[in-house]
Amino acid sequence: MTAARPPLPPFTEESARAKVQAAEDAWNSRDPERVALAYTEDSVWRNRDRFLTGRAEIRAFLADKWRRELDYRLRKELWAYTGNRISVRFEYEWHDTAGRWWRSHGNEQWEFDGNGLMSRREAAINDVPIAEADRRLR
Repeated sequence: MTAARPPLPPFTEESARAKVQAAEDAWNSRDPERVALAYTEDSVWRNRDRFLTGRAEIRAFLADKWRRELDYRLRKELWAYTGNRISVRFEYEWHDTAGRWWRSHGNEQWEFDGNGLMSRREAAINDVPIAEADRRLR
């Protein structure tokens, strides 16, 4: 059995903000193992045009992501919450192996099980090229 990951649903504004901050901190670690532990074993994702199921696929996806998206830095903001669901807006900056910088903007909808693990993640993301001098996240 998987250990609970507080805060647990149903969410309050305070607990939803704490969940969002925990996600931001984990993703900024760029550690696929750490991030994957926040999801159920059978978690379902839509990330852009990719569809993933389960921690193993999520872990592999994240490892590949951070091999390509270098010096990744993320900010998440609570958008809405209700019951066992949270919606966030986010942006992150990164550069590719050619040194080109990007800012990625998006929205995510999250659904959690009773143990506070994310069972579903829907992410829509757009990338915009930026100059390194225009970075906001350091």
